[in-house]
Amino acid sequence: MEPPEDRDGRSFVEVLNEKYSPENFPYRRGPGMGVVVVPTVGLQGSPMKDRLNLPSVLVLNGCGISNAGDPAEIAAFCAHVSELDISHNNLQDWHEISKIASSIPNLEFLNLSYNPLAGTTLDPQCAEAFLRVRRLVLNNTQISWDTVMLLTQNMPELEELFLGLNEYSRVSASSMACPTLRLLHITDNSLHDWAEVCKFGSMFPSLDTLIMANNNLASIQDNKDILARLFPNLRSINLNNSGLNRWEDIEKLNFFPRLEEVRLQGIPLLQAYTNAERRNLMIAQLPSVSHLNGSVVTGSEREDAERFFIRHYLDCPEKELPYRYHSLVTKYGKLEPLAEIDLKPRCRARVEVHCEEKVEQLNIRLDQTVAELKKQLTAVVQLSTNSMRLYYIDKDSAFGPEELKYNARALHSYSIQDGDELLVVPKTK
Repeated sequence: MEPPEDRDGRSFVEVLNEKYSPENFPYRRGPGMGVVVVPTVGLQGSPMKDRLNLPSVLVLNGCGISNAGDPAEIAAFCAHVSELDISHNNLQDWHEISKIASSIPNLEFLNLSYNPLAGTTLDPQCAEAFLRVRRLVLNNTQISWDTVMLLTQNMPELEELFLGLNEYSRVSASSMACPTLRLLHITDNSLHDWAEVCKFGSMFPSLDTLIMANNNLASIQDNKDILARLFPNLRSINLNNSGLNRWEDIEKLNFFPRLEEVRLQGIPLLQAYTNAERRNLMIAQLPSVSHLNGSVVTGSEREDAERFFIRHYLDCPEKELPYRYHSLVTKYGKLEPLAEIDLKPRCRARVEVHCEEKVEQLNIRLDQTVAELKKQLTAVVQLSTNSMRLYYIDKDSAFGPEELKYNARALHSYSIQDGDELLVVPKTK
């Protein structure tokens, strides 16, 4: 005997009828953006059959759904539906969820996030309702790990699984692998121990993408052979905001044979470095990674990073040098430190001032104008500014004196250097 429907909540059928009624979802005939005009032929006994129109992607999130309603009604109108979002509802019974799923034969995507499923039991018979689902989203449902395993064992086409915000700190290995799963999104849990992460390798042998941000993972353990065997197909890993604090953990990422995309932002190991230093050090440590933190690593960027890495460790004691340092020295040689170049504009210059037979050394400010310099020189040459002509002689130039005629021009624009000369000539009356 089936359990009675929850009379305090709303049924899937009720919400479906309300949201996609002609008043809320205009009737459209013919092709157009996934909207399917449901034929009335062959659909007997449905009060909705002549007035309800459904797209192939149904979004019924936050509608207060707590039960399925009549499975016949769901089957009549959802045969073409491929994606269903019923997140943020009040579904607490796997029997009701399975009635919905089993009545949608072409269902490939199912989002159950934020439904209160903690402590609920999934019967194996109910699990068979999800046979054709390829992408399953169970974020913040508090679903038990045993239930997750039962689902994966009964979903032979499952490719993507989302399990964020479910407070997992430990997972149990399954005796039956899920060979089709390629993406596991298990962010914002409490998986601190690498031993728990290793279990994903045996459970999901075809895993391509592992997203584990915000788990505070403490370290990456195991040796090269074990890591290569556990994750032979892993191409992308996200360890943002983990607890990694040793360069040895970063080096171990090289042991995943197919890894090419890495995200490693917000980890304690990198807090002491600037953004540029972080990227350079990470690129140099990960020679096979082509995308770091979402950005492509170009060939020239890699070479610059690897050279930076060598210079970064130049003064490090031999016994503390990372393994990668030696391989890069073999590639580029032991590089010298980069020369420190001061690119700030010069503020002052020491010049010789010549006026007739008089020669004096003078420190002048280069941020002043020609008019201001002439005023400074009046005390040196005993001439008024209106009674002098001023010339600049570049000691390294073959072009001779250059008259400083433009009173508003700044001195630094003449590129005056220490040792250059200023020639003051009295104006003739």
